[in-house]
Amino acid sequence: MHIESPKTTVNKSREELFHFLSDIKNFETLMPENTSMFEILSENKFAFALKGMPEITLELKEKNEFDRIVLGSGSSKLSFTLTANIRAIEADKSEVCLVFEGDFNAMMGMMIKGPITSFIGTLTENMGKL
Repeated sequence: MHIESPKTTVNKSREELFHFLSDIKNFETLMPENTSMFEILSENKFAFALKGMPEITLELKEKNEFDRIVLGSGSSKLSFTLTANIRAIEADKSEVCLVFEGDFNAMMGMMIKGPITSFIGTLTENMGKL
């Protein structure tokens, strides 16, 4: 399953946005309003839950300085990544696009496509407000 958010302009330099997203504590400020739980598990891992959805654990998997940050599932039961692609627009503006890649069976894919699309849309929208 491949889901891509719309590109969003952020009033931060590429480097500032990269450092902001590299600190997983900052994801709490990007979460949707219907977040019922957010917990830092380690320096590179956090868990969250949205109302009516199971808890999800995300772990920082890869950082390509100033261009890309990859978060992945913190659970061996699910296989997915959430990648933030960052591009400089101006000295103090950047553009970000979130890409979700997951390996799910057809039934699971149908059930989660809507909520995942909404979730990454909210994350990028909230980044645009930074």
